[in-house]
Amino acid sequence: MTELNRRQALLLALAAGLPLASLAGAARARAEAQKITIALDWTVNTNHIGLFVACDKGFYRDAGLDVEILPYGDTGSGTLVANRVADFGISGALGLFTQKSAGADLKAVYAVVQSETGRVVFNADRAAIKSPKDLDGLTYGGFGSAWENALISTIIRHDGGKGDFKTVTLGTSAYDALASSAVDFTLEVSTWEGVEAGLKGLKQRSFRYADYGVPDEHTTFIASSNAFLSANPKAAAAFVQATRRGYEFAVDQPQEAGDLLITANKDTLTNPALIQASLKALNDGHFLKSAAGAIGTIDKAKVEAMGGYLFSSGILLDGNGKALKQKPDFEGYFTNEFVGA
Repeated sequence: MTELNRRQALLLALAAGLPLASLAGAARARAEAQKITIALDWTVNTNHIGLFVACDKGFYRDAGLDVEILPYGDTGSGTLVANRVADFGISGALGLFTQKSAGADLKAVYAVVQSETGRVVFNADRAAIKSPKDLDGLTYGGFGSAWENALISTIIRHDGGKGDFKTVTLGTSAYDALASSAVDFTLEVSTWEGVEAGLKGLKQRSFRYADYGVPDEHTTFIASSNAFLSANPKAAAAFVQATRRGYEFAVDQPQEAGDLLITANKDTLTNPALIQASLKALNDGHFLKSAAGAIGTIDKAKVEAMGGYLFSSGILLDGNGKALKQKPDFEGYFTNEFVGA
């Protein structure tokens, strides 16, 4: 603390009638708290809510941690974690699998989302699209990854189609293109873009991946590195369990949790209705906490099923960019050691 800050703190303590010993103890606790950083995978959204709740409600402080949430930037969270720039990172499942398979030091320690939130989506007035096989020959507004082609082809073929479709790479502009019927279908996260479309009055229909041959998955994880976890097991457990408390609060007190997220990100989250509606969708769909009560726990069967699917589809590449020839041991991709009871 600077001399000015010490003086200000002393005056505040005296004004509040606090004993100086308490003030000294609080300052000492702050000094002794272990610094933890976590990188975001995207601009702030409801998938991140547990982090901000845990910060605001003091769950990290109570665990002896000083947690900094790093803003989303040009370098992906997985890269930051694997290179020890960040201790933890929010990671999409695809990013975790592909980076880990290519040799990155990553390990999932918490399942943010318990089941798949993605959907194949199209405008509701497309009466000719009754099931996925009707997507054959149509134009997909995409994001430029090999995963998308494998995913959509699987879904179409599982329904009896050929899996042939045209692709236009548009990135997030795909949603505007779909709304204007410039493309026939795209992929969206039902708990974010899907909710936003509903708030705009856009009528859509969709297909769930798991209904058409694609394994269900945890779409979002919190990941760390083996290097950090082995060197800091107590801090890792404290962080993961305090984070879990944050997500539990978001499930049990969604209105307050949503308000906290908005307040902490006023410049970014300018549509409160979207935040509250998205959080409602996450809770109503049992995404943050499964219908069976699982929250944070990683399902081994889901990891192995999706990992096996990505391997058989040729999506998992080694460090030289070549498809893996041998299926990895996916138990090394995650651990539930730090989640707690």
